[in-house]
Amino acid sequence: MNDQTLLSQNPPPVDTSESAHPRNFGSDNWAGAHPEVIGAIAEANVGHTPGYGGDPWTARFGEVMKGHFGPSAQAFPVFNGTGANVLALQSALPRWAAVITAESAHINYDETGAPEKVGGLKVIGAPTPNGKLTPEIIKGSVLGRGSEHNAQPLAVSISQSTEWGTTYRAEEIRAIADTAHSLDMILHVDGSRLGNAAAHLDTDLGTLTTDAGVDIISLGGTKNGLLGAEAIVVLNPEIGQGMKFLRKMNLQLSSKMRFLSAQLNALYDGALWRTSANHANTMAQRLSDGLAEAVASGRAPEISIVAPVESNVVFVHMPGDVAARARQKFAFADWPMAENVVRLMCAFDTTADDVEALIAAIAGE
Repeated sequence: MNDQTLLSQNPPPVDTSESAHPRNFGSDNWAGAHPEVIGAIAEANVGHTPGYGGDPWTARFGEVMKGHFGPSAQAFPVFNGTGANVLALQSALPRWAAVITAESAHINYDETGAPEKVGGLKVIGAPTPNGKLTPEIIKGSVLGRGSEHNAQPLAVSISQSTEWGTTYRAEEIRAIADTAHSLDMILHVDGSRLGNAAAHLDTDLGTLTTDAGVDIISLGGTKNGLLGAEAIVVLNPEIGQGMKFLRKMNLQLSSKMRFLSAQLNALYDGALWRTSANHANTMAQRLSDGLAEAVASGRAPEISIVAPVESNVVFVHMPGDVAARARQKFAFADWPMAENVVRLMCAFDTTADDVEALIAAIAGE
């Protein structure tokens, strides 16, 4: 038996040193779990407790969500954001429904058709400025109402913050909610980065959702320091009654739910969600300001920032040779919705030194 065969049968252990896994700007999903979250998992790992949500951690999470979103809020922990979006919409809509969203929205572009293939719903992606729907765009997308030949537009879905990193103000959401409700549609919020939006706007979670007329939320966790835990929060008691059954059917019911709920409690039962989101946002703004200074000073004249920085991401128009040079030191993603645009994501653990080093790499220093 040769050395290569032995190696394939006995692979070397994963190198867990920090130097082997440097921080990058590829995605906030690349970051690890927050130490407080890991601590919460360890604390929940005690004895036996009822499964499938019958545990005290999940009961506590329900109360925490009522504190954020009001006494009618019903909370359902799930595993991931795509599952949350599909399940939230499916629980609120009939099979013949269509969902109006921005063409850049995750449910339209990044979920391999899951809302349509798994949820059984038609998704209508509308062109938008900076990823944001408006009442006028929504009204212009309501087609085929009452016709048996068309899926029926019965929901609007907005991302908060959007895939372009922009945020909806509370009054913008209220206008969208009023428009949706006047057209007999519900309003769903894909809140995978809801915390970043609330932190940027210096407001609370309820102001951007319950108070603004939102009906149902996919509440993020993983992008803000959790370990594969998200939630659906039903705000409108007239929808979502099938959640009890659909969560299992859609492979989103955790048998050991206490470990999801313990993480969600660590994030939302206190200030951690805001602290982590604020930090990521601050690092993105520092990156944006630093890149703008590099352009103005002639250190990086080839680049430009192409979208408002309102959360934890900076979009930069960057020629291929500049991107290749910067990628010798840092990872980041090309943005497929615009030519020569890259996405630079900050996370709860991004440091000022990381930001300064990336700026220097882009400037070729």
